[in-house]
Amino acid sequence: MIRTILCALTLTFSASVALACTGHSKQTQSCADGTYWDSETQTCAKIVNS
Repeated sequence: MIRTILCALTLTFSASVALACTGHSKQTQSCADGTYWDSETQTCAKIVNS
């Protein structure tokens, strides 16, 4: 009984910590051909050749 409660608390705590970390929500962004990832605006921007 005590072992089950400890396991449940450990799993709950580790999941809570993982959700609280903001770094886990970042994903790699892929942009379509002819565009690039603009980290300042956090969007894909069109590549302009002069």
